[in-house]
Amino acid sequence: MLIMRTEDLFANDEWAARPLADRMRPMSLADYMGQEHLLGPGKPLRHAIEHGRLHSMIFWGPPGTGKTTLARLLAGRSGYAFQTLSAVLAGVKDIRAAVDNAKHARAQDGRGTLLFIDEVHRFNKSQQDAFLPHVEDGTLLFVGATTENPSFELNNALLSRARVYVLKSLHQDAIKILLTRALDDKESGLGERNLAISDDGLDLLAEAADGDARRALNLLEIAADLAEDGIVPGEVIQEVAAGQVRRFDKGGEVFYDQISALHKSVRGSSPDGALYWLCRMLDGGCDPLYIARRVVRMASEDIGNADPRGLEMALNAWQVQERLGSPEGELAIAQAVVYLACAAKSNAVYQAFNQAMAVARQSGSLEVPIHLRNAPTRLMKELGYGKAYRYAHDEPGAYAAGEQYLPDDLGDIRFYAPTDRGLEIKIAEKLAKLCELDDNARQAMHRDD
Repeated sequence: MLIMRTEDLFANDEWAARPLADRMRPMSLADYMGQEHLLGPGKPLRHAIEHGRLHSMIFWGPPGTGKTTLARLLAGRSGYAFQTLSAVLAGVKDIRAAVDNAKHARAQDGRGTLLFIDEVHRFNKSQQDAFLPHVEDGTLLFVGATTENPSFELNNALLSRARVYVLKSLHQDAIKILLTRALDDKESGLGERNLAISDDGLDLLAEAADGDARRALNLLEIAADLAEDGIVPGEVIQEVAAGQVRRFDKGGEVFYDQISALHKSVRGSSPDGALYWLCRMLDGGCDPLYIARRVVRMASEDIGNADPRGLEMALNAWQVQERLGSPEGELAIAQAVVYLACAAKSNAVYQAFNQAMAVARQSGSLEVPIHLRNAPTRLMKELGYGKAYRYAHDEPGAYAAGEQYLPDDLGDIRFYAPTDRGLEIKIAEKLAKLCELDDNARQAMHRDD
C-alpha cells in the first residue's frame, strides 16, 4: 500500500488550515472511492497500474470525482515525480518550466515526471501543442483532467497520444462512507471533535453533494463549524444543505445531454421522462425561457400537423413564462411538455422542410413559372406574367385541379408525406383526393391535346 503523506507534512502548521476535502484525500488506491469501472479487479486502468504500463491519459468527469487525487496516486505508485499546472492560470512559459524540471529530475536521479494539467480544456491549441514533443520523447507522462467532452475541447494531436478515461459521479452511498470517514479520522478529519451527526443528517449531506465528494466534505466542514457542544442539529444540516443546486453546466456537455434527454422523452411519448428532465434542468438553474424555446421546436419537429394544437400550447407556455415568470411560467412549460409527450407524433413537416431545402439549394435559381408570376405593370402583363393563372376560389371546391406550382424542371416532386397519426390522417385523405383530381385533370388535358 502506497502512503504518500509524510511526517513532515503532518508537522506543517499549514496542514490544519487546509480544507477538510484536501486533508481527506485518499493516500492509496485502496482508500480511493468510486470509479470501480476503471479501478476494479481486471479493469483497464487497474491493469495498467499493476503492470507498470502507465501511458498518457485524460480523466474526463464531473467535479469532485477524484481526478486530481487519482493522478497523484498514479505518480506515487509508479515512482514518478509529480508536477501540476492549472490551464486556467498557466501559459506556454509555465509548460516550458515544467519540461525543464522534468529533464532535471531525469538527469539527477533517473525519475520520470507525471505532469498533471487540471482543466486542460482551457488550453488553446498552441498551448496543447507545446508539450506534445515532450510527451512523444518520454520526458513527460501527461495526465489531463477535464469536465468537458474531450472530443470537442481537445485537439486531435493530443487525443491521439492519450487514452480517455471517463470518471463517474460518486454514488450517494460512497459519499456517505466518505463523510463517515471524515468524522472518525482523528489525524486528518474531524475525529478529535467527537461530533454527533444523525444518520438522516449524513443522508441529507450526501444527497446535497450530488455525486461530488469535494462538495460533500465542504458541506460537512461548514456544518461542523456550526456545531454546539459537539452536536450538529438537524436544522443546521438542513440549512447547510439548502440551496445546493444539482450539477448543471449551462454551456457544457451536461447541458446538451439533458436538453437532448428532454427532447427525446417528448418524441418517445414519455410524459414522465419529459417531466423528469425538465425538472432536472430547472433545478440545475437552466433559464426557463431557453427551455420554452426548445419546446416550441419540439412541437414543430416531432408533433407537427398530427396535432397542431401542440405548437399553440408551446407558444402559450413561452408567453406565460415571459409574462409571469417563475413559478407560474414553469408550470405552464410543464403542461406543454406533458401535452406534447402525449400527443400524436409526426415528423412529416420536418422531413418535408429538410428535403425541400436540399432541393432548393441544389437546383439553383430555377425560374418561377410564368403563370405564377406577379404582374403589377402593363409591361409585365404584355410579357405574359400571370397569364393563364387559375384563381383557386373560382374553381370547383376551391381547387384548380391539374395546376402546377413547382418550377418546370422539378416536375411532380413530392416533399410532404403525412403520417397515419392524429390530424394528419385527415390531411393525408384530403391530399389523396386532390392528387386524384390532378391526375384526372391532366389525363383530360392530354386527351384534348
